[in-house]
Amino acid sequence: MYKVFFNQKPILLTTDIIPPKEDSPLFYVKFTNKKFIVQMLKSKKVKMLYLYHSKEDKLWYYFLNMFKLVEAAGGLVRNLETNHYLFIFRNKKWDLPKGRINKNEEVKNAAVREVEEETGAENLSIIKPLNTTYHIFKKNRKYRLKKTFWYLMETDYTGELTPETKEGIEKANWIDKKLITSLKSKMYQNINLVISDYLDLN
Repeated sequence: MYKVFFNQKPILLTTDIIPPKEDSPLFYVKFTNKKFIVQMLKSKKVKMLYLYHSKEDKLWYYFLNMFKLVEAAGGLVRNLETNHYLFIFRNKKWDLPKGRINKNEEVKNAAVREVEEETGAENLSIIKPLNTTYHIFKKNRKYRLKKTFWYLMETDYTGELTPETKEGIEKANWIDKKLITSLKSKMYQNINLVISDYLDLN
């Protein structure tokens, strides 16, 4: 089952028919289009959207044909010296550093480059891959699907962090694991997925 986010609302692409509960959204089948999906997600009455097909590969194929795919990469970075984790603050949300993968660029290299550019952190080492997340965003009046590859990284960097202000980043901070849970309400749901699976914050 795939999970895609539109702002804070999840879209579940599933091969299982899930009866809607009283406080749940309606259930939508594959015979729909991008305009309809966006309209439903914009509705205050819809908290979540289900898209169904009996075959997962066909379901994902239909969905990818609705939205242009943009690939990005980023990281959850642990500081070996302090055991704190690196976050950025942008658009009133705590987020993880990430950015678009350049043409012919390796995904891991893009993840490291974006973390360095957005935060100023150095000496980054990739430890292992984490979740891959999907979310729909709007650019130039068109809705696109962003696929983000996430990696756990480590560093011994203790220098000054420099948020990339031209990208709208206001802060780049090292945050103690004990404080991360209290900030989850100010994070995007896809970021919650990444950090909760690794840091066991559920």
